Amino acid sequence: MGFIHINQEKCSKCGICVDICPPSILHMGKTGPSATKPATCIACGHCVAICPNAAINNIKTPLADQVALAKFPVINSDTAYHFMRSRRSIRCYRSENIPRNQLLKLVDVARFAPTASNKQGISYIIVEDSKILKKATETIINWMEENQARWWSFPLHIRAYREHGIDGIFHSAPNLIIATAPTDFKNGRENTILSFAYLELFANTLGIGSAWAGLFEMCAFSNYSPLLNLFNIPENKSITGAVMAGFPKYTFKRLVDRNPLD
Repeated sequence: MGFIHINQEKCSKCGICVDICPPSILHMGKTGPSATKPATCIACGHCVAICPNAAINNIKTPLADQVALAKFPVINSDTAYHFMRSRRSIRCYRSENIPRNQLLKLVDVARFAPTASNKQGISYIIVEDSKILKKATETIINWMEENQARWWSFPLHIRAYREHGIDGIFHSAPNLIIATAPTDFKNGRENTILSFAYLELFANTLGIGSAWAGLFEMCAFSNYSPLLNLFNIPENKSITGAVMAGFPKYTFKRLVDRNPLD
């Protein structure tokens, strides 16, 4: 049976695991399901998670590591709808750092986001040092001064920072989460977008605000070495995105509308 193990006493041979397998590598035999092309298993865990009798085990996604789901859906649709609408990009933060255990919760939930063929591949750098963030702001402002003609807003950010000390890069957020992926990984950016979408939604449940660090990304994506060196990005890794995070200074009182559904 290789990496698939069947508890013969529990297996009812219902065929659900065979039907749901994304790469279609399972088939039903006299003794239960087995794998025809083990090497093409993407370790999604569907076969183990779907079995009504907990009869199948996959060494790539062990049954012992899965969590029993008490009910589904987990929350009702009205709660979910209002929760998802309540997420906003935060650009005014309180000064205190997010506790490390909560920062780790953010990146931990991010790894559960869906990815093409379950490739995943994203790792994270959590920045907690305010001195590093201040140096990063200065570095990005320097890059903007070298590329003022590139974007209409660059001169505005430069002037606000140089003349008034206003941080338009991170908005004085106390923490930054940087996503990285191997330089030869083709799905790095889209997998980062998916993982950060999970992170930002979950952040709301912890009372944490967040926003994409777009100007940081522009500088990083241009391979500006002073910025990459500041965060010790390895040569075999590339920055694929960044989100600033902190406790919101203010609380929104209403859900904002968007353009009508098209």
